[in-house]
Amino acid sequence: MKEKKPINIEIGLNVKQVRESAGLTQESFAELIGLGVKHISAIECGAAGVSLATLKKICSLLSVSADTILFGTADTGSQKDRDAAISHMTERISRLPDNQFWGIKVILDKMLEVMAMNRQPCDHD
Repeated sequence: MKEKKPINIEIGLNVKQVRESAGLTQESFAELIGLGVKHISAIECGAAGVSLATLKKICSLLSVSADTILFGTADTGSQKDRDAAISHMTERISRLPDNQFWGIKVILDKMLEVMAMNRQPCDHD
């Protein structure tokens, strides 16, 4: 069996994230960009790479930049990409059991508190 390339795995995960954020199944996504479901599955799991033509179709269909697919939403500044990432995280968090949800909430609250303190200018000269 052919070994998966790390770049294909990373890009595949990014494709899956934006597809799911758009609310598309693999079947509907495959139909919209003119590929088979098995090919979409292979891309998303990193078993196949993405051609430039397919990358262009994905970006056009999902209204995302190529940077989003190649590097992930965390590396882009687009508001739409940011909103998609927030939506994806919200969906994942909403599926957690209550005890895990409240644990995540406490962690996020503390992180945001620390980040806010770090943004404030120093009071000393």
